[in-house]
Parts: sequence; structure tokens; C-alpha cells
Amino acid sequence: IRRTRDLAKSLEAETGISTGWVENGGLFIAANHERLSEYQRLATLGKYFDIPAQVLSPSDTKQLYPLMNVSDLKGTLYSPGDGTIDPSGWVTALTKGARQLGAKAYQHTRVEAIVTRPAKHGKQVTGVQVAGGHVIQTKHVVNCGGVWAPAISQMVGQDIPLCAMHHAYVVTERIEGIQNMPNVRDHDASVYLKLQGDVLQVGGYEPNPIFWRDVDPNFAFSLFDLDWDVFSTHIDGAVNRVPVIGSTGVRSTVCGPESFTPDHKALLGPLPGVTGFYLGCGFNSAGIMLAGGCGHQLAEWIVDGRPSLDMFSYDIHRFHPSMLGHARWNKERSHEAYAKNYAIVFPHDEPLAGRNMRLTPFHAQLSAANCVFQTRHGFERPGYFAVDGRPAAIKPYTYYGAYDIPTHDTDNYLAAIEADNTFGWPASHDIVAREVAACRRHAAMFDQSYFGKFFLDGPDATAAIEYLCTNEMKGVGKTVYTLMCNHRGGIECDLTVSQLGPHSYYIVAGGASATHDWEWIRHNVESFDVALVDRTDDFGVLSLQGPASRSILEKLTSADLTDAALPFSSHTLATVAGVPGVRVLRLTFVGELGYELHIPKAGCAAVYAAIASTDPRVVNAGYLCMDSMSVEKGYKHWHEDVRSDDTPVEAGMLFTVKLTTPREFVGKAAIAAQKAHGVSKKLIALTPDETIPLKGNEAIWRHGECVGFIRRCAYGHTVGRSVGYGYVVHPNGDAITSAYLKEGKYEIETLNERRVPATFHAKAVFDPSNARVQGKYEDGD
Repeated sequence: IRRTRDLAKSLEAETGISTGWVENGGLFIAANHERLSEYQRLATLGKYFDIPAQVLSPSDTKQLYPLMNVSDLKGTLYSPGDGTIDPSGWVTALTKGARQLGAKAYQHTRVEAIVTRPAKHGKQVTGVQVAGGHVIQTKHVVNCGGVWAPAISQMVGQDIPLCAMHHAYVVTERIEGIQNMPNVRDHDASVYLKLQGDVLQVGGYEPNPIFWRDVDPNFAFSLFDLDWDVFSTHIDGAVNRVPVIGSTGVRSTVCGPESFTPDHKALLGPLPGVTGFYLGCGFNSAGIMLAGGCGHQLAEWIVDGRPSLDMFSYDIHRFHPSMLGHARWNKERSHEAYAKNYAIVFPHDEPLAGRNMRLTPFHAQLSAANCVFQTRHGFERPGYFAVDGRPAAIKPYTYYGAYDIPTHDTDNYLAAIEADNTFGWPASHDIVAREVAACRRHAAMFDQSYFGKFFLDGPDATAAIEYLCTNEMKGVGKTVYTLMCNHRGGIECDLTVSQLGPHSYYIVAGGASATHDWEWIRHNVESFDVALVDRTDDFGVLSLQGPASRSILEKLTSADLTDAALPFSSHTLATVAGVPGVRVLRLTFVGELGYELHIPKAGCAAVYAAIASTDPRVVNAGYLCMDSMSVEKGYKHWHEDVRSDDTPVEAGMLFTVKLTTPREFVGKAAIAAQKAHGVSKKLIALTPDETIPLKGNEAIWRHGECVGFIRRCAYGHTVGRSVGYGYVVHPNGDAITSAYLKEGKYEIETLNERRVPATFHAKAVFDPSNARVQGKYEDGD
């Protein structure tokens, strides 16, 4: 967004064309305490990114915006750097600037086809065919087609998840005294008031948007008639906030087609299966706001192969390929994202739309155990297990009562999610504590079936693995935790690789990043003589963790599970509970003695039932439990505390990188240079000295300077305090040393700009010696 603003300011000097930028600021309205807490969190995060923002009282808000009704406010967030822009001037200036740099712009030119040729993995773009049969030769095409983007993607035989909807605003007559007032977003009323000289543009996000089902290819410069029955839901909110609107006439109405996506984030990056075809669409009515930054990153993607910033939240690979063309999922999720666009963003919130799309082999058994599910990458995965005996089944989506669809009389799942929607302690807090305690003291089962499961075989398999992986393989029967990095040294994947044979490997990737990891591996092994196969849906993964895990599993298999036969980071093929072909990996993501059982799909239910009946003390546990246990153990989550713009040196993960090896791997030179010269950014662990919840994005202070923010956090139920991870950046850009970190006096800024003293941890907060992982428990553990 900052790049867009800077570009809007600089384009006139470059092109002679004004973008109409007016920096009138922005006001975000809080009509309840939870909303005010959200704004306080945003203001805190803005301190690290040097974004001026302050929380105002109702009286201060009234002084800034005299026409506003503040009687029902708890406060506002004021961002003085916000502004407005003239869309016509913006596009004209961008086009002229591009032409000045050598680009060609073809206006009034219909695209008839994207020309491709067969490639090793799908297709390769070779050109764009326009009206008259002329082909513009190119190896790269970016789909910026807005609501027409799905039709353009279909030209290369691919689906993308994007819905076209009517989106409207009205322009008022002149309002005396409105000049230079900030733009207003009243999120609780789901309306916005955008300044345009001496009038206001009034719009919002209604619960019953109109879907444009039959997208007309000839509608590009047309508008719909405004449906006042749909739009009228915004009037009361707008008049309540600025009462003068109620006595002001409407000058004009604007209702046009806009594109919305299932998670209200844009679609960017290369489209799977078509080399050279990129997406730059689905901006959810924020296209101009995001254009500068997204355009820059997309350009880097095309030129350098990867963007310099973390763009996974916008990357099309955040979705599983099976979801891209799923009409019901796309419609339901896009509706919910639209209707909840201005809803408070709670850390534990879950969508109601588009659920039960991908189920693990254990789903029925977990449901019977009152599992409260989360959805990730299309899969239903366990969040936690309710103890009140009330089934929390996910019910069909009712569009929040829109379109005359009746809502459910009772919905235990919705009630469970809403109970956790807070910036305080969630209702599930004590339930998760019990799951953690059971795992630490005895044993727990975790369904990790949504993990990606890939097999790499062929004459060049070892060479491909050595090219991709930062860590060394240990031989057949061994499992290695490794990173895969880009040419800048940024961490693209963290996963495990098990060697099955001289030229055979089993790769297990995190579930939410499985498609991203698959595409990263596939792209990088194209020049090797290998076969890469995705068998994610062929196996379930049941992780048995805790001090009693070995003794329980020994009752169900004849395989030798002793330390000598199956040490940590090794694997074996076994028959478990009568089910053959179970691959047993001795691994943990919770810091305990434990085993991942990779089970052929048909045998999953039997293995689960056998473990549950063998030892009734074994509990079901979900990902909230795993998050708590892993954060206090210091284990990393890709795209939370490590991302593509973080390196192993910065993340403290050089233990996974073998720089002394003679082989070359992707990113080796960049990582070696960082190790030699030092880095100005380092990942640290902090625990607040008070018992407070951390939710992420809290500012980190060191000796009175804002040096970072919390990237990942959870409450550590074993250590009895919240644990947060964030990157500390040296204010002067100097290399950060161990002494610099240890000598720091740290604070974490929470709500109301209150700074809480925090303790720095150089090692894991829990079991830093890794004794429990090795199965070494003292009496009383």
C-alpha cells in the first residue's frame, strides 16, 4: 500500500499527468470494545512499520470531523497518511509511464486466445492471439482481467476461484463543511464514506450481494442499474454516522462488476500447469490500493523467479488445485468473505462456508469424539475436542440468512467458534490445557493427514534432493528435517525427507503449504530424470505422542521400536494393528517421544480404533494443542515464524544447513554470505512477565525502541505463560550478535499501548536439552 501511495505522488513528475492524489487521512470507527481492541492492535503494529496512526477518543474524533455523530462510539483509529485518488488519472499516468519505459499498450483490442505449446509439466505460453488472428509473441502473460479473469484463465484450460458480484456506491450532492474531511470506514455498520471534493461516496458490503452469474464479455465499460432494495441496508448506517447525509440528495449512483475471492485476498503468481501464465486479479474492490506493491512483486516474480517479499497470502498456491474449479466452495466462500469484509479479524475465527470439502480418513471417528474442526487447504483438521458432550457438526452454509435462506435453529459449531472470538482468553483455553497435559504426561493422538505426501523416484532422485535440500541425507531408513531455499536464501519449505532406497525418497510437507511446496519441488526438479508423485490422499497420518507412546505402539506391532532399532529421525515399514504397509516415522512436533504413523487409507480407521482401545488414557488432541506445545518447544511453522523472506541465518536454523558440503544447493551462496557477514534481523523468543494472552502483531520494544513485532505466538500450557516469536531488526542496520540479543531489555506492547516487560530466551522455553524427544524422562515427568 505504501508503494501505491508513493507511486501516486511521483507519477505526475514522471509523466505530467496528475493521479488526483489527496492525502486527507482515514478514520476507522469503533462502536464496541472488541473493535477498539482491533484498532489498538493495528496502531501498535503500525509503529514498527512506521505508519502514523493513533487511537482517538470520541471527543477528539468530533473535533477532527465535526459532522460526525460520536454518541455511540468507543473510539476511532486515525491514519493521517490515507487518501483518495482519481482512477482515470491513475490509469492514464500508469499507461504513459509504461510507454515511456518502452512498453506498448494496445487499446480496444480483444484477446481471442492464449497461445501455448506442450511442456514437460503442462503447457508453456508462447503468445497472445488478438482480433484478426494476429499473435503477439511472448513467453509471459499476466491475467489482470478482473471479473473476466476466469474466462481468460479458461483460455489455457485452467480454473481460478473468483466470483463476479455487483458492487455499488452513491454520490451525494454537495455537503457544506465536508471538504478535507478524512475518509471514513464504519466497520461495525459495514459502510464507508469516501471523500470526493465536497461530496461523499457512500458504499459498503451488504449481506446479500448480487452475483453476476453470466459475465458478459462486452460489458467492460457499462454499469448495472442500482438495486435499492439491496443497497438500502447501508443508508441507516451512513446517516447514523454523518447525519447530514439524511438531508442530502443523491447526485448519481455507480453499480459495476467487481471480483471477489474465497478469502478476500488477491490472486497472484504463476498458475499451476501453465509456465509463463501469471495471475494479477481478484482484488476484492482494493485493486488501486494494492496495485503498486502487488505490481512490483509480480514483476519480480516474472523477472527473478520469486518476489522479494512474502506473498504466500496472495499466491494462488495457497489453494489446493481441487478447490480452484469447485463452484459451490467458490461461491459460498466468496459470499462469506464479502459479507464479513468489515468483520473483526479474530485469531481463532473459522469460516462457515465451503466446509467438509476434503475429509481425512479419521474424520468420522474424530466427529464422534466431539471434534471442533478447523479448515486448512480445503481439509477439515481437528482444532480441539469439546468436553461438554455437545456434537459440533458443521452444518450446511446458510449465507447468514441472506436470499431468504433460513438459518439453523441451533448451531453448536458456530457457538464454539464465536466463544473463541476474542482478544482475551478463548473459551477453549482450559480444554487445550487438558489436551496438552495429557500429552506431556501420557499420550495423545493427532490427525495430521492433511500433510502433503510426495514420492520422488528415478535415476536423478538423489541429485535432485541434494540440489533442493539444505540438510544432508543420512541414508536409507533415516528421516531428515530440512529446508528448501530460494536463490536469495529465503526459506521456501520446511519439511521432512525420508530415504526409502538408493534413488527413492518420501517427502512430507506441512498441510497448509502442501501445494506451494509441491510446486516448488516440481519446478526445481524439471531438469532431473525423476518422477514426482503426489499421494497425499492415499495415506492418513496419525501421530501418537507422549511418554507412553512407545509402550502403547509396541502392543500393536511386532516391529522393533527400541532406541537402537528406531532412533529419533528414522523410519521403518511395519504392520500395525493388523494393517500392513504402515510407515512408522519417529518424529515429533510437540517435543515428546512420538511416532507418526503413515497408514494406507483403507487401514486408518482400524489403527485409530486399536490405539484408542489399547489404552483408554490416550486422548484426542487438536492443532490448538499442537500449537501450544510446539511454540514452547521452539519448533517453527512455515509462513508464520519462517517465510520466503526469512533466511536460516535470520531464523536461527543453521542446524538444518550444511554449508561445508561440497555439493551446491539452491540458496547456498546467499546463506554462506549472510553467515560470514552477519544479519541485521534475528528471530527471538519472548515470554511476557505478566500472564497475558498474545494474539500476534504486538510490537517488540528493546531499550525504548520499536525493533520488531510478534510473528507467531500461543499460550504455553506447560510453562504457564504466553510465548511469542518475532524478528528483531537492528535500528542502525548493524549485524545482530548474541550479546546484542542477550543484553536487551525487552517489552511487548499490548492493548491500550501498554508495554509489558518480557524475558528473552536464547533456547527453547521448554526442554531445551531435547531429553524428552529422545525418550529420556525423569521420575515425575
